[in-house]
Amino acid sequence: MSLNNIRGHPMMPALPHYRKEHHIVAVTHNLGFPRIGARRELKRALESYWKGATDEASLREAGRRIRAEHWRLQMSSGVDLIPVGDFAYYDHMLNMTALLGAIPPRFGLGDTLDLDGYFALARGTDAQTAMEMTKWFDTNYHYLVPELRRDTVFRLDQRWLFDEVAEAQGLGFHAKVVLVGPLTYLYLGKEKEAGFDRLELLPRLLPVYRELLAALKSRGVAWVQLDEPALALDLPPAWLPALDTAYAELAPDSPRLLLATYFGSVADHADRLKALPVAGLHIDAVRAPEQVDVFVPDFPADKVLSIGSIDGRNIWRTDLARVLPVLEAAKAALGERLWLAPSCSLLHVPIDLELETELDREVRPWLAFAQQKLEELAVLDRGLRLGRESIRTELEEAALAARDRALSPLVRRPEVRAAVSRVREADLQRCSPFTQRVETQRARLGLPSWPTTTIGSFPQTPDIRAVRAAYRRGDLDESGYRQRIQAAIRLAIEKQEAIGLDVLVHGEAERNDMVEYFGEALDGFVFTGNGWVQSYGSRCVKPPIVLGDVARTRPITTEWIGYAQSLTRKPVKAMLTGPVTMLQWSFVRDDQPRAETALQIALALREEVADLERAGVAAIQIDEPAFREGLPLRRAEWESYLAWAVRAFRLCSAGVADATQIHTHMCYSEFNDILPSIAEMDADVITIETSRSDMALLDAFQVFDYPNDIGPGVYDIHSPRVPPVADMVALLRKAGQVIPPERLWVNPDCGLKTRGWAETEQALRNMVQAAAELRAG
Repeated sequence: MSLNNIRGHPMMPALPHYRKEHHIVAVTHNLGFPRIGARRELKRALESYWKGATDEASLREAGRRIRAEHWRLQMSSGVDLIPVGDFAYYDHMLNMTALLGAIPPRFGLGDTLDLDGYFALARGTDAQTAMEMTKWFDTNYHYLVPELRRDTVFRLDQRWLFDEVAEAQGLGFHAKVVLVGPLTYLYLGKEKEAGFDRLELLPRLLPVYRELLAALKSRGVAWVQLDEPALALDLPPAWLPALDTAYAELAPDSPRLLLATYFGSVADHADRLKALPVAGLHIDAVRAPEQVDVFVPDFPADKVLSIGSIDGRNIWRTDLARVLPVLEAAKAALGERLWLAPSCSLLHVPIDLELETELDREVRPWLAFAQQKLEELAVLDRGLRLGRESIRTELEEAALAARDRALSPLVRRPEVRAAVSRVREADLQRCSPFTQRVETQRARLGLPSWPTTTIGSFPQTPDIRAVRAAYRRGDLDESGYRQRIQAAIRLAIEKQEAIGLDVLVHGEAERNDMVEYFGEALDGFVFTGNGWVQSYGSRCVKPPIVLGDVARTRPITTEWIGYAQSLTRKPVKAMLTGPVTMLQWSFVRDDQPRAETALQIALALREEVADLERAGVAAIQIDEPAFREGLPLRRAEWESYLAWAVRAFRLCSAGVADATQIHTHMCYSEFNDILPSIAEMDADVITIETSRSDMALLDAFQVFDYPNDIGPGVYDIHSPRVPPVADMVALLRKAGQVIPPERLWVNPDCGLKTRGWAETEQALRNMVQAAAELRAG
């Protein structure tokens, strides 16, 4: 199948593209694009709609504008095949649930889903908690988990997708539809009843996929990308033969299928993948470059091989001179059957480096955001078509940037490396075991049974955000800023005392983001002004960039925690972000092992923990919500990761006295398979997300005797729903059947920064009342 034939296919309009000069030997395509907008346009449109300030027509128009702009941007960057269907108002897995009609019956929404119903699944209703949310593989993106039962019915509800295809075609773009593949959709779902395997649903699911693919073909769609990243996992044996069955059924009446894998190697499945009746395969040559040598030799003559050679997960500029020889060898073997792409969807990186007008001029040439990555792709394509001489300037510029980065004094600090080398095993151990520490801590804190607390943050109101913005702009001086933040802390303490919480927090009014705030106080980090990426729904984060050795230059939190403690006799818990989460939720340097960077961050945080203890703080929470997220996709690599991740946490937390209580928090991940490692972290109290799963995450505690205190979250903070007292009591009673009540804490699932005060206060009052009922027996 030649690429000339692809372009001349009767269902494919001529591309409005710059290529005219030579016989085409490669097609560039993109697996997916960030959907939130370069300036978070979708976030603003969503939140305006949810508040009732705008109507559905306005929200849909905002979506159309964003999609059209992103399609134009990708085409102008040199992309031949433009992804369509990668846009979502909340989440692409939720899109698939809607598309497949797999609507959980408990919501009572019927067979089809309107926009408000779609958001009800994501955000919950007065009567129903939202669908469970967890991390998309080992990224910081959250997806909505399909709820699967033996009687789950699939039926096609394709309106939104067909509308987007028509939009793209009407604008003259060459649309390649992007869908989550059937195996990955089922594998990432969760059985909601005992005694059945979700793979049993595949025969019922495939006809709906087949109907969808046939309908796309009838609408002139020539290529469909079916994403199957689950193939990079350790799949149970039955799932691989199911792959053969699925694609044998889907292929006959479909457009040309490109099966896309990413986030890891699928080399173990090479023979099976080569034999599938698909028109092409995509492999990730950034996460797993070794698999290129497995797939290229003897690759079937009737298929294209897409090689993802531009990193879709990080923001460093590509070393073109390193990548080009690999692609040249692949081109020599494959000829016109070679396609070029990023390693995965660009959902995980910011959109455009050109918006970063304030970024350090030395650092800027080292970086590439989504648009720049597509331009790098176009450079590689031109080099393959026209030879290296045609891209000599670009090769030299990339090489110069790599040299400058390697030699920059911003990158290496000998004293930091020396400090890490001096770490000893004794630095990782608490003075006494938990069974002794806990008695000392209870005596110091004077807490009741079922003690209540929160995870850390309180509502980030428009006033608080305005104060921080004015201070950054210089419109508010240091004295005025401190007064305003102190007022917000005072309000948070007063409200918590009125509600009756046992362990208080200062509310984090001074913090923009839990990672960015600490990174700003550490050497080795740099920051963007518009480097937003989507975490879930309208929630966006602006990950810091770790470009050099990390060191603490000043105390970070002691002033604000000290002020908060001065306002109350109750203990105020200090809040830090842990080293693994700092690592996972940043764009991390790629010139040294991640373990080394984690230990550097841990040493910096250890200094902060010591300062807090010297200031008299009795409880210190070191959040590690990304601990599970960082786990490698293949089990064979777990041991190494868990060893250094536990080591990093203990390095920052173990240097305190027995009477100082160390908390940690983890959320929106499955922890059952790593509980022994979590226990090895030796935090005195761990709080985890459990409410969306109806405490299902606690099942593993029936098998593994977790030794320390635990606070299973009793309500979902990502939903505006205020759960009644009875719901919380029921969840806590369920937890008490698994964990001794004397070791249970009562808390929400996560921080409360995204919620409003009215719902926050009512939910916390209900939570405190639930704890009181349990104490009363």
